[in-house]
Amino acid sequence: MSFASETRRRRTFAIISHPDAGKTTLTEKLLLFSGAIQIAGSVKARKASRHATSDWMEIEKQRGISVASSVMQMLYRDHVINLLDTPGHKDFSEDTYRVLTAVDSALMVIDAANGVEAQTRRLIEVCRQRNTPIITFVNKMDREVREPLDILDEVERELGMPCVPMTWPVGKGKSFGGIMNLRTEAMTVFESGSERRPQDFETIPLSDADTLRQRFASEYDAAAESMELAAGASPAWDHAAFLAGKQTPVFFGSGVNNFGVMEVLDALVDLAPPPQARKSSLVVNRQVVEKIIEPQETAFAGVVFKVQANMDANHRDRIAFVRMASGQYTPGMKLKVQRTGKELRPTSVVTFLSQRREAVDEAYAGDIIGFTTHGGVQLGDTITDGANLQFTGLPFFAPELFMTVLLRNPLRTKQLQQGLAQLGEEGAIQVFKPEAGGAMLLGAVGQLQFEVVQHRLKAEYDADIRLEGCQYTGARWITADTPAELRAFTDAYPQRMARDAADALAFLCTSPYDVRLAQERFPKIHFHPLREHAGLALQA
Repeated sequence: MSFASETRRRRTFAIISHPDAGKTTLTEKLLLFSGAIQIAGSVKARKASRHATSDWMEIEKQRGISVASSVMQMLYRDHVINLLDTPGHKDFSEDTYRVLTAVDSALMVIDAANGVEAQTRRLIEVCRQRNTPIITFVNKMDREVREPLDILDEVERELGMPCVPMTWPVGKGKSFGGIMNLRTEAMTVFESGSERRPQDFETIPLSDADTLRQRFASEYDAAAESMELAAGASPAWDHAAFLAGKQTPVFFGSGVNNFGVMEVLDALVDLAPPPQARKSSLVVNRQVVEKIIEPQETAFAGVVFKVQANMDANHRDRIAFVRMASGQYTPGMKLKVQRTGKELRPTSVVTFLSQRREAVDEAYAGDIIGFTTHGGVQLGDTITDGANLQFTGLPFFAPELFMTVLLRNPLRTKQLQQGLAQLGEEGAIQVFKPEAGGAMLLGAVGQLQFEVVQHRLKAEYDADIRLEGCQYTGARWITADTPAELRAFTDAYPQRMARDAADALAFLCTSPYDVRLAQERFPKIHFHPLREHAGLALQA
């Protein structure tokens, strides 16, 4: 039996950008136009104030930022589209990096006034390392922005790949007249208004140049000329090059005004790839062998790329987000967590629209499904219906900031331990337990992570904490060629040893020289700034 027809219907992509480029707004509009939601911002707080569908945490609503990735599934043109909205803020880049391991393509949103910004550069680099196909959406064309040719030039330089315009703006800011769609050879006329639907916009064939010139005067002539220049400087559209991450199609529009969004939604169906084959490894005769898992294979296989605690405040549950790599999921099937060899018995399995859930009747490769669990599942776990294999590539980065956790009320110790264990497994922050005892340490990539965890510990676990600075400025995960060498090293540095949420051993640093000195003393110890899941595939 093959599931090829079902997997071909799937599109699984992440939406990435620098903060404030309009990513969450565009996410809303994609959901709106696919029919997944009826009004933008349709998740309502108790006071009926509207918030973005993808921002469901209380702290996200308070601060107006995305601090956790969200998963949303929608149906459009007989395709199942799995959209993963990622945090734009650099302090939550680890979550975004992990999400990018679970998708087959990315939609990059660029602010037309600011161009390619710092966080976008970092995310682009991750996509390039994985040859992830990127669709580019240049947002906010109804504002006073840069020339489209300048934006295209910058995107090409930063991406390191040619841009191929699929739509082209006529005017900008107050004189923004609309976009010329090179795929349909028609111009869609811009009118502002967040309530407008795609069918409400007027279209004029590009072949009717007289009407366009009459309506838009010099703006049309300037746009036609710059579009011709862009087309002359760009290569012809090559779908294979796009799929290989060597070319990006570019669209222009205004997400807040619902303009240019349908073109992106259609491109996701027409251009973005269906689920792709994934690398895994398995042990054969004590040798690690690489195995390619094809999406149409019948055996179920998936990887946990995100764990989220307390999405439902009433049930205090935990959801393991699983990207299916192959096979079919049906309710009641027997599954196994490869890391522990234990059977997985989820209390329910769901698909998502942010925190709204629906029970799964069936799911296929490319789908993101959520297993409701009460422990026993970690980030990076491989789940199969029996095959003994392990997916690799889920990254954890060595933290650059550390704080000591102090509990204000010692009677809440149990709640604190539970909260830190769950938030550590979730990847919201890295939690280190010193081998020599003492207060727990939190390690983060950015300062905002500490604030979010402090807020969540109090709100979700009733554990009010104080955070204090400590002497540590870095960490490296360690491995050794033999157990004896590892024991000698840990005996030499007992105060520097700590274990993270996955029980991986780490060496805590107080200065950049600590690792160099320790390496000189113990040349057979390996120090890793990046670890993959559960220490199974540590990288130097």
